[in-house]
Amino acid sequence: MTTTASRPLWAQDGAALYRNHCAICHEAVDEEARAPGREVLREMSAEQILTTLERGVMRSQGSERSRAERRALAEFLSAKPLTDESQILMPQSAFCNSGADAPAEPTWNGWGVTITNTRFQPGAAAGISANDVPRLKLKWAFGFPGASSASAQPVVRGGRAYVGSWEGDVYSLDMKTGCIHWMIEVEAGVRSAISIGKASDDRLTAYFGDLAANMYAVDAANGKQLWKVKVDDYPWARITGSPKLYEGRLYVPVSSREESQVRDPRYPCCRFRGSVVALDAATGKQLWKTYLIPEVARPTQKNRSGTQIWGPAGAAVWVSPTIDLKRNTIYIGSGNNYSPPATSLSDALIALDMDSGKIRWARQWVENDIWNASCTTTNIEPSTCPDEDAPDFDMASSPMLVDLKDGRQALIAGLKSGVVYAIDPDTEGKVIWQQRVGKGGTAGGVMWGPASDGENVYVAISDARRVTGGREYDPDVGGGLVALNLRTGEKIWSAPHPPCGDRKPCAKIQAAAVTAIPGGVFSGSADGHFRAYSTRDGRILWEYDTVREYTTVNGVQAKGGSINNGGSAVAGGMVFTNSGYSHHTGIIPGNVLLAFSVE
Repeated sequence: MTTTASRPLWAQDGAALYRNHCAICHEAVDEEARAPGREVLREMSAEQILTTLERGVMRSQGSERSRAERRALAEFLSAKPLTDESQILMPQSAFCNSGADAPAEPTWNGWGVTITNTRFQPGAAAGISANDVPRLKLKWAFGFPGASSASAQPVVRGGRAYVGSWEGDVYSLDMKTGCIHWMIEVEAGVRSAISIGKASDDRLTAYFGDLAANMYAVDAANGKQLWKVKVDDYPWARITGSPKLYEGRLYVPVSSREESQVRDPRYPCCRFRGSVVALDAATGKQLWKTYLIPEVARPTQKNRSGTQIWGPAGAAVWVSPTIDLKRNTIYIGSGNNYSPPATSLSDALIALDMDSGKIRWARQWVENDIWNASCTTTNIEPSTCPDEDAPDFDMASSPMLVDLKDGRQALIAGLKSGVVYAIDPDTEGKVIWQQRVGKGGTAGGVMWGPASDGENVYVAISDARRVTGGREYDPDVGGGLVALNLRTGEKIWSAPHPPCGDRKPCAKIQAAAVTAIPGGVFSGSADGHFRAYSTRDGRILWEYDTVREYTTVNGVQAKGGSINNGGSAVAGGMVFTNSGYSHHTGIIPGNVLLAFSVE
């Protein structure tokens, strides 16, 4: 059988990866806390180290790195090359026989399908109605080789489905059959949705970011790289939210994983500053960059272990920007601070000028929210967690710009606090209405985003709670879908999450972004179920249990699991969703993209 291996677009720097992500443990001063040193690792083969990162005791750390990064680390630490057999191979039968594109329509482009992030697909583009939903059947399944999570929002354009993976692979698939038009391997994992548009030479181009804070432009027809730009040099910076493309400009949100490192008292927390970057879509040239913490972090105090602490830090931007053409403004949401002192643009809805990046106004939801992983330890470190009750109430979902019946517009903002707000964009953040839909917490509340059909707002609820003293989530707590009147915020209906039954592990967590079509709302759950609800009364129209093994069109062994982060894409009579999540609130790993159509 003929096979094809994806090839990375550059050479990885194994030394830099080790320094940034591994040295703090492998070169620790405390001998009892130290992981095996480099002299020990050098006695191992590259294959042994790679196996440890992918299937051994370091699997949880390895899952944060892409395949290319793990390979670079294995070769650097062993000082030996990997063999070709360690590459992921794709059978030739997985590739399409023809590269011809379908017409441009239908589409689901980028994170929210519209530049205003409503996550609503009209009937004509959806090609499916609420009456059709109960007849949805699995048409094909595609496996992501080597992955334990599948959460990037798929997009649809020109008869193709485009999707990235945590392993650093990006695919262009035939939307009807799932065969591969092209695949490429990039520097780090890809969690953002892909935005597709025409560059200055009229070439259709796919734009996306990775978990090493790189932005890419590739030819959408063949995957050829056109440019690559690093938008932030901080070691823990990443692109989680999807870039927004409009009229030759890319608006890129920059987030970070730094707050997760602070559980280790040897980590010199924290210096990351969240930002938004505007790039020229044709060249990747930076047009402007706006930090949400204007000043560079400075030394503050030392923790109990004697480690120097820095601040201020944080205010990561997890969300895809929302574009307001009427006001020439983009809107973003920000996360909590990582270390003292607190700043004014954390946990906030922020309006920026599209042309200059200048901050026009901001609405901060929670003051003094300084939170990091050290706040979850039993012996809380006051230098990094001055208030153990800090709530970690990021704004993790994109704001939606919606039209109200009286001619006004509103921004709809959902927070991890469990509160949804409607904001007047003409009065610098004045609240029109607010409604509590969940209890909130470090895992949400409202996580990755509601949807709106112009009548209501449909909000999925996480509200995950860990069992006291354990790592598992309480299977009797959380979840559900709520419909709010768009004009008043009044609750129209509330649909509780179905019980777990005999499934173990299980958790009632609906963190993934929701997607609406006329008459129906799609929502995935941590229990692996993918459900469609009636917009009229919240009853379940259809559900599919994704937790199973699949015979995939690309011959890769695959299974479904928790559904988190990116929502479903609906276009041309088909519904696409990823299944499998092994990260925050993910209880069932998986590695599959599923495509449904009506039979």
